Amino acid sequence: MDDDDSLATDTSQRLSTLVRQRQQQLVGPDADPELLAAQMRQVHRELTTLRMHYQFGIDEVQTKVNILRQEFELIHDYSPIEHVRTRLKSTESMIAKALRTGGEMSVPAIRERVMDLAGIRITCSFVSDVYWIADMLSRQHDLEVLTVKDYIAAPKPNGYRSLHLIVQVPVYLSEHTELVPVELQLRTIAMDFWASTEHKLSYKYEKNLPPQLREELDDAARVAADLDARMERMRDEIRPMHPAARDEEQGPERP
Repeated sequence: MDDDDSLATDTSQRLSTLVRQRQQQLVGPDADPELLAAQMRQVHRELTTLRMHYQFGIDEVQTKVNILRQEFELIHDYSPIEHVRTRLKSTESMIAKALRTGGEMSVPAIRERVMDLAGIRITCSFVSDVYWIADMLSRQHDLEVLTVKDYIAAPKPNGYRSLHLIVQVPVYLSEHTELVPVELQLRTIAMDFWASTEHKLSYKYEKNLPPQLREELDDAARVAADLDARMERMRDEIRPMHPAARDEEQGPERP
């Protein structure tokens, strides 16, 4: 059993322990049913509110991405954005991630240390487009870039390539403003195809891939990287390179 399998097993066990403890409280002779019911309603409200805020954060950032996409499609002859997908972690995934990261299990504590509850994946044609879109978004005055992880310049050991940004966006509610972190994953079509295939295989084999499949994926990662490089060389036949993209190509300066 590898480290990931051990971690998954430990998380499952800890979740089961928490559930058993709650069940024992509910059926215990000294349990106050009304108090426990009130506590559970409060936790439910907090989790529902938390997920609502993160969904609003996704909506805010997605609107910004869609505006850029429509601007390019309507005004220019070329759009650097091919596909956009969003993801909001379920309550179960949220709790599992909070357990893996350790620390207090209150909703404020979970929000403080788990930064990828909300996500947007942007798929581009070219590698330079990935950095171009990241640059355009990071220059918007109401988006704050918190972290950048460049797995294109430095791929993960398994061959995964993508540009990850955690951005913070203000969500204006009726009585106050929430600053919500949203994870952006920017990648090319080739990167997205490889990552999707690797994810499906890892899920099927519970992250314990047979050596032959692991070798095939390693080779596919190299082929995908080579394809991106070859397509990048043909980019200027489709569109002139934007100055920001040209600056990023050789060694992008991180926000």
